[in-house]
Amino acid sequence: MCSNYEFPSKHRLSLLDIHEEQLELDMKTHVYPLAPAPIIMRGADEFELDIARFGLIPSWAKELKFGRHTYNTRTETVASKASFRHAWKNNQFALVPVDTFYEPKYIDGKSHWYAISREDGDPFTVAAIYDDAIIEGEKVRSFSMLTINANQHPFMKQFHNPNDEKRSIIVIPEESRQDWLHCDHEEASEFFFEMRDEFIAKPRDPRLSEN
Repeated sequence: MCSNYEFPSKHRLSLLDIHEEQLELDMKTHVYPLAPAPIIMRGADEFELDIARFGLIPSWAKELKFGRHTYNTRTETVASKASFRHAWKNNQFALVPVDTFYEPKYIDGKSHWYAISREDGDPFTVAAIYDDAIIEGEKVRSFSMLTINANQHPFMKQFHNPNDEKRSIIVIPEESRQDWLHCDHEEASEFFFEMRDEFIAKPRDPRLSEN
């Protein structure tokens, strides 16, 4: 799972083949549910950048607060859950640019937040679905990160409550980004990659808020 993360600066987005002049990013880089953040969309010839809220708000929803509980989507149920099936069946796939994401590790019965990033410091992209809704007369685009089971993953299984199922976001590598954005939902499972061994975890800076 992933409930909060940081996205790359405008300059560092160029490492993901995104032109920084495409969009103004006047917002906090540390993202929590319902906050606005950049997402990568498929374009005719290149990636396109858009802004969406973290936490998918389905087309039929009437309130923003719906997204407080839909920031992650289980791949096992995404096709059947009412909140996500419209985006899934209509192949509304996106990529979330990420510098660091945060997960809790339980030590002596207490949760301690850890920052997870690539060992080389480069930004990366996470598989997501998006949808559009009309809230109070205005169009709202929102997204949810897809997750897979990580009970046996050597790195990701260390996070979250010991009694809970372990989950992991899906990092889409550079060579598969265009394919993910253009795939059909019947092909999407081909991109449910496990986290590679290029990631490291460090205790989160205590100056960062945990709510």
